Amino acid sequence: MAIPIIHDWEKYFDNPDEGLGSSYERIILNRLISEAICKHGIKSILESPSFGFTGLSGINLMQAALDGAEVHLEDHNELRIEEIKALWQKLDLPLEIRYNKDYSLLDYPDKSIDMSFSFSAIWFVKDLPRYLGELSRVSSKLIFISVPNRAGIGYKTQIKDYSPELYPEVNPGFIDPAVISWHLRKLGWRLEAKGYFDCPLWPDIGMSKEDFLMKHCMFCKLMGKCKVPVAQKAPGKRVSIMDFYTGKDPDFEDRMMRYSFLERFAPEAFKKYWAHHYYLQFVPESDV
Repeated sequence: MAIPIIHDWEKYFDNPDEGLGSSYERIILNRLISEAICKHGIKSILESPSFGFTGLSGINLMQAALDGAEVHLEDHNELRIEEIKALWQKLDLPLEIRYNKDYSLLDYPDKSIDMSFSFSAIWFVKDLPRYLGELSRVSSKLIFISVPNRAGIGYKTQIKDYSPELYPEVNPGFIDPAVISWHLRKLGWRLEAKGYFDCPLWPDIGMSKEDFLMKHCMFCKLMGKCKVPVAQKAPGKRVSIMDFYTGKDPDFEDRMMRYSFLERFAPEAFKKYWAHHYYLQFVPESDV
């Protein structure tokens, strides 16, 4: 869930260790994005808002950029924008990032972006219909929106901490897939694909995923007794996709995919309550 990141996003720029949960999530998200890029011939992507991932901000499309996509980001925090710029510059990756106060206007020409993208961020916009109208206007091939899984046990547990007084910048009503689909259908977009994802062995809970696995996963308990390090992080060793991007940790993706059994084989009925996120992909009605 994105709510905690509102108050502690800065710490990840000092230490990009995102832990097992967010690291796994990044690899699954990267694969979904890569599939969409290949299927639709995507060359340019706009992520607006780009703030929402529980971890390092502004890197959701870094793998896409490494693969050659032209990336545009928007954020409503000027300090965070500078941190994101510096992060991309370290990898010598091209990036256009702009400040956007409330996402009611996207300052791009009509149909100038192949794919617009949002991950766990749509509840930060001020006016959902206006925002979706702008996405529709600037996007030419695909609108890819991901939201927290509202039916998931993790979301239902964590949303209890929400109140408009504590989090005035968050509108949970905006992450309803039915509402998003209704607006985009009215704007001439057809829902092409949807589904639950980010369905690892652990629930969407606010505790160390390494600790959860060692306490509750029978396979991991057995491996622990056999002295095989499963899901345990060596002291002082960080878990960060940035090391994968810089080439310091080439096995990062393979390690994360060891926890993808449920992702690959669990039925939708199970994922509905266990998966952490839900995605929607829309294409223009004219593509029918």
